[in-house]
Amino acid sequence: MYQQHLFSSLIYSGIFNSRTGINDTNQFSVGEDITKTADPLYASIQKLYSEDTNLIIFQEDKVHRALIDKDAIYSAEGNAAVTSSTQVVGQIVPYAGNYGISTNPESFAVYGYRKYFTDRKRNAVLRLSMDGLTEISSYGMKDFFRDELGSLNNSDNIIGGWDIHSKNYTVSIQQNGTYKTLTFDDSVNGWTSFLSFKPGFLFSLNTSLYSTNDGKIWQHYTFEDNSTERGRFYNTSYDSSVEFVFNANQSLVKNFKTINYEGSKDWQLGIKDIDPTSDTYLQLIGGMFTSTDSALPITKAINILTQASNLVDLQNQLMQNNFKVKENKYFANLINSTISQPGEVLWGQDASGIKGFFATVQMSVDNSLGGKKELFAVSTNYVESSY
Repeated sequence: MYQQHLFSSLIYSGIFNSRTGINDTNQFSVGEDITKTADPLYASIQKLYSEDTNLIIFQEDKVHRALIDKDAIYSAEGNAAVTSSTQVVGQIVPYAGNYGISTNPESFAVYGYRKYFTDRKRNAVLRLSMDGLTEISSYGMKDFFRDELGSLNNSDNIIGGWDIHSKNYTVSIQQNGTYKTLTFDDSVNGWTSFLSFKPGFLFSLNTSLYSTNDGKIWQHYTFEDNSTERGRFYNTSYDSSVEFVFNANQSLVKNFKTINYEGSKDWQLGIKDIDPTSDTYLQLIGGMFTSTDSALPITKAINILTQASNLVDLQNQLMQNNFKVKENKYFANLINSTISQPGEVLWGQDASGIKGFFATVQMSVDNSLGGKKELFAVSTNYVESSY
């Protein structure tokens, strides 16, 4: 028997009406034009999405829209006039832009008139809206998605979903057992956060976000057993962190003297490892740089401080190796305690501050402490330095 795979073609059957009991889905009338073919140049059709009276067709390398139960007649000037027709699928019109959904229809998500998906072949994350296609991966994350999507193969997954609770598009790039999950916020046109969970499937229902993991369905933004712990996914707790860069006066060598922040207690500070091949952080125990080997991360300590009630308590706090609190603001000196090296000038255990053109820092908090932890502002004081 001869078999042919029409990877870019559509075929439709008779109608199905549950109210009247009509079910002609097994009928394909050869006397009618029941097939429609998209351009095979753009490879196979991966997903179909019905929106109002249009059908959106996602091929590997292109996105089209087709009219349903109507057709369009184009004038010599290129203007379209919609007319009624017996055709189920009418004219197929491409969206501007050479983008498709590759072979990852699982990355598709929709909210209102906005559709989100990835194009792995072009290292892009896209939004399809009333104004056409927009490459949202170029909003500050072009290099990231180029590296992450460019290394995927056909066996890897890109799970996408709409988070109705926070109004974000969530995408999880999963490869060889590793994953990176992050969110895009339309209100700021930017990628706002990385998340610590690996979903098998993402979907929203009413006002709640759900995901699947290990054959179970999990509801997000809820607390188990009346716990107030944040950052807990699939019965596993994770720390929360914010990373940023101090880089004022870029051409000036600086000595960062202090670290200050406004927010809740229990936040900890980490300085990016000076080894450019490492992704670890040198932990600061309450703001004191205690590493004896700059290539090794330090076990994280928890800083639990209370407002000093008298002068004696405040004096005792000043001698402690942690953040100090004054007027609901936290501050600490950056004191270097590394072993001095031969030939060093003004360095070693008696020097204070971290020297460099810039400093990459990470503020983190242990969510197992419970409760909401807020961080409003982080700053540093520095002086001009020289080697």
